[in-house]
Amino acid sequence: MMHMRGMKQFRYFFILTLLVFSVIVAAGCTSSPAAGTQSTPVLPAAGTPAAQQDALLVFAGAGLKTSLDEIGPAFTQKYGIAVQYNYGGAGTLVSQMNLTRKGDVFMPGSTTEFQIAKDQGLVTTNQLVAYHVPVIAVQKGNPKNITSLKDFARPGLKIALGDTNATAIGKAGAKMFKQLNIAAAVEKNVVTRTPTVNELTVIMNLGQADAALLTLDQIDSTKVDAIPIPVKDNAVLITPIGVTTYSQNTDVANKFVAYVASDEGKAFFAKHGLPTYPDTVYANVKP
Repeated sequence: MMHMRGMKQFRYFFILTLLVFSVIVAAGCTSSPAAGTQSTPVLPAAGTPAAQQDALLVFAGAGLKTSLDEIGPAFTQKYGIAVQYNYGGAGTLVSQMNLTRKGDVFMPGSTTEFQIAKDQGLVTTNQLVAYHVPVIAVQKGNPKNITSLKDFARPGLKIALGDTNATAIGKAGAKMFKQLNIAAAVEKNVVTRTPTVNELTVIMNLGQADAALLTLDQIDSTKVDAIPIPVKDNAVLITPIGVTTYSQNTDVANKFVAYVASDEGKAFFAKHGLPTYPDTVYANVKP
């Protein structure tokens, strides 16, 4: 019996030894490098997002989204620098920039908003890129027979406009209505004021207003009709772009500004219906 018990103990000891040895071998295969050594990381190819260390943050007017969403990838492919956007009404963006001190580049819908940011020390110089041309948007077939801005004062119409504090198109409308001396009459017909031009576009496309002031690039001819405003009566907007005064990536930001203002960059705006700067048609329009 003692002999059998000894054999069992030896067998248990032998199995336990094998298990411990297996654990040690497995640990040796999966352990990290010893202290003082450093593994070589696998670096992504130049130009891929993981390799980009100077990603830009661009504060931009919502009405520029379609063009800028295409410019970003093109710029990244060319220079290997990622671009992120914060879209909104220009007035809202200026408030955010003041509060957060974020954003490397500012591109509002017009030089008016850029000047506001400049007066507050957020930007300095700019380059001019394209024109935002206000037009009258009406429902398909123009059932209310709207032919000019003066018709916006006609009683009973439902008019949609941009917020005068938040949008370039809102400021442009206010300027034109004031020149025509119809501001008070128009205001009686206003059913909504939106913080971005994009929301105005949606309202018109859904048939929720009889007329609105949009920019030419926002017109979808399958959903609404557009009535041009004579250049001499129009408050055409010039779209600028510039680097913020507090950017930590000024070299890269300047490169992005130069790209957007180049012929290659302007082509994206032309593609989406924005006349590019300069244009002889709008030669009398001043920044």
